Amino acid sequence: MTSADLKSAPACTPPENNSLFSLLPFIVFLGLFLGTGLVLTLQGVDFAFYQLPASIAIIPAIFVAIWLGKDSINSQISQFISGAGHQNIITMCVIYLLAGAFATVAKATGSVDASVQLGLSVFPEYLILPGLFLVAAFLATAMGTSMGTIAAIAPVALGFIESANLDAGIVAGCIISGAIFGDNLSIISDTTIASTRSQGAHMKDKFKVNFKFAVPAALLCLAIFAFAGGSVTLPETGDIEVLGLLPYLVILALALSGVNVFVVLVVGIILAAAIGMVNNGYQLATWVSDINKGFASMQDIFILSLFIGGLSELVRHQGGLAALTTKIRNAATRISKHNDKRAAGIGIATLAFCCNFFTANNTVSIIITGETAKDLSTEADLAPAHSASLLDIFACINQGLLPYGAQALLLGATLGISPLEVVMHAFYPMILLVVASIAFWRITK
Repeated sequence: MTSADLKSAPACTPPENNSLFSLLPFIVFLGLFLGTGLVLTLQGVDFAFYQLPASIAIIPAIFVAIWLGKDSINSQISQFISGAGHQNIITMCVIYLLAGAFATVAKATGSVDASVQLGLSVFPEYLILPGLFLVAAFLATAMGTSMGTIAAIAPVALGFIESANLDAGIVAGCIISGAIFGDNLSIISDTTIASTRSQGAHMKDKFKVNFKFAVPAALLCLAIFAFAGGSVTLPETGDIEVLGLLPYLVILALALSGVNVFVVLVVGIILAAAIGMVNNGYQLATWVSDINKGFASMQDIFILSLFIGGLSELVRHQGGLAALTTKIRNAATRISKHNDKRAAGIGIATLAFCCNFFTANNTVSIIITGETAKDLSTEADLAPAHSASLLDIFACINQGLLPYGAQALLLGATLGISPLEVVMHAFYPMILLVVASIAFWRITK
C-alpha cells in the first residue's frame, strides 16, 4: 500500500458510547479460535487449529457485536459492510487472491523448483534460514510492504520446505520476521508514512531512531535462525532451469523498482504461464484452472479479512477502541508524575500495541491512535521522531504476533500450516519487543 491508501482510512469520529465492554466480541473470537485449537492440541488431535477455522469462529463474535450495539440492525449492518469494504481490507484480499494464483501457477510450471535448485546451490546448509530472513528484510525495506514481500517469497519458501525437509513453522518465522523488520524500517512503508505524518516527524529522523532499535534485534534473530538451521541436510541439486527463475527475478526487479504489488503479481502469473508453455507444453485451460485453484486456496483468509474489517468497524463505532485509548492515556498521565517522557512513551507504545490487537491492521491502528499519541508526546516534550518510532514499532510488533493478522494468515495458507504456528516462530517481533522496551527505558532515564 502507498500513502494514497491512508486518505481513506477509518475516520476517528466520536463514538456514541465509550466502554471497554464493547471489546467483548474480540474476546469471544479469540476465545473460540485459540481456545478450541489449544484444547484439541492437548487432546492430540491432528491439525487442531483447522478444526474450527478462524473464518467460522469470528461469526459468533459478529453476532455479539450486533447484540451490544445500540443502533438499528440495518444501521449496524451498514457499519459492518463499510468496515469490510474499506480500501485497506479489499487491498489485502486482492493480494491474497493474486498471491494464491501466482503460487499455484509457479508451482505447476516449474518456477518454484528452479528457484529451489538455485537456492540449494547458493546457500550453505547453515545459512538457509538466515538467508531467507535477509532476503525478506531487504525486499520489504525496498518495497515498503510486508504483505507484498510475503506474497513474493512464500512460494519459493514452500519449495525449500519440501526439498530440504525444513520445518515449515521455522521457515514461516524467518519470512515474517524479515518482512516485519523491513516494513518497519522502510521510508516508503504505509506505517512509516502514517506515523511520521501524525507526529509531525521527519522520515530520516524516525528511521535513525528505528534503526537503533531494529538492528540489534535483527542480529539476535539471525543468530537464532542460524542455530535453528544448523542440522539441515540439503539434497543434491540437479541442473538449474534458468528460464524457470525468470518470474521471480522479474517480480523482485519490479518490486524493487516501486511497481504496484498488484501489477507485480499479475506479471508474475502471466510470465510463469508463458514460460511453462514454452518449456513443457503448459496449456491455456490448465492455466485458467490453476488460477482458480489459487483463488480457492485463499478462501478462508479472504473471508476472515472481510469479517475482521467489519467487526472492527462495529467495535470502533460502539466506542470500544476509543474507551481503550482513553484508559491507556489516563494511566500514562498518572505515571507522568515521575518521568514525563517515559510515561508518554509507555502510553504511546501501549496504545499502538493494544489498538492493533483489536484491528489487526497496523496502519489503521496508527491512524486511530495518532492524535492521542501526539498529545502525549507534546505534553511530555518527547521528540516527534521518538513518538513516531514507538507508534510504528509497537504496531508492527503486534502485527507480527497476531495469528489472525494478514501476514500470518497468508503465510499459513501458502505453507499449509496453522497461523498460530507461524507467529510462534516469529522471533523478530518478540525480540524487538524486549530490545525496544529496554532501549527506550534507558533513553528516558
